[in-house]
Amino acid sequence: MSLYDFSSPRLFVDAPLGPETEIAPTKDQSNYLLNVLRLGDGDAVLAFNGRDGEWRMAIRALSRKQVVLVAHERTREQTEPCDLHYLFAPLKHARLDYVVQKAVEMGAGLLQPVITRRTQNGRINLERMQANAIEAAEQCGILCVPDVKDGVKLDKLLSQWSDSRRLIFCDEDAPIADPVAALRTLARGPLAVIIGPEGGFDPQEREWLLRVPHVTRLSLGPRILRGDTAGVAALAVVQAALGDWA
Repeated sequence: MSLYDFSSPRLFVDAPLGPETEIAPTKDQSNYLLNVLRLGDGDAVLAFNGRDGEWRMAIRALSRKQVVLVAHERTREQTEPCDLHYLFAPLKHARLDYVVQKAVEMGAGLLQPVITRRTQNGRINLERMQANAIEAAEQCGILCVPDVKDGVKLDKLLSQWSDSRRLIFCDEDAPIADPVAALRTLARGPLAVIIGPEGGFDPQEREWLLRVPHVTRLSLGPRILRGDTAGVAALAVVQAALGDWA
């Protein structure tokens, strides 16, 4: 039997949750509940805020357009987010939406756009990224919405790199080997995965990356993958070897 309730709608709320807590959903959330799902008094909704676990709420209609949600019971305890950072060169809008959604599904705890010399789209819409991250968490039963950071240039990011976090550098020039076996030789700890732009990192950027303390070059196989595909593949491999799949 599944541990998750997939029959009830889920909402992310930016408010404390506890016994008999009353939450006023946003205008968009109220419209979704009343007009899209056509729910009413007494119907169940699951709510989470990334801090207090998941709660079963009951709808109380105040008017045709306004509701409150009343917490009745906690359905799941809060889990800790994965200490896995996903660093990626921004892509065009539709593919960037996909990357954000899939990174959340794969358990990334932080999303960091990285501006490289070959980045084709340097404009970052943080609100859109945050909305996609929340939607993915709502749909997939995830209790933690990752931190979403503004874009940063690669050289600045690496100049501030913490020695305690291992960097998994997905490098098309790395020797082709079993990536899961290669990662399982490493000690567990804070991780980051970095995916480059279309066309890859330029030679100087590759030199910067290879000088990072605790960097591991990783091949994703014999074929060149698009940025959005590479991100999903890399996160799956890392989670299988060193993350919460292992």
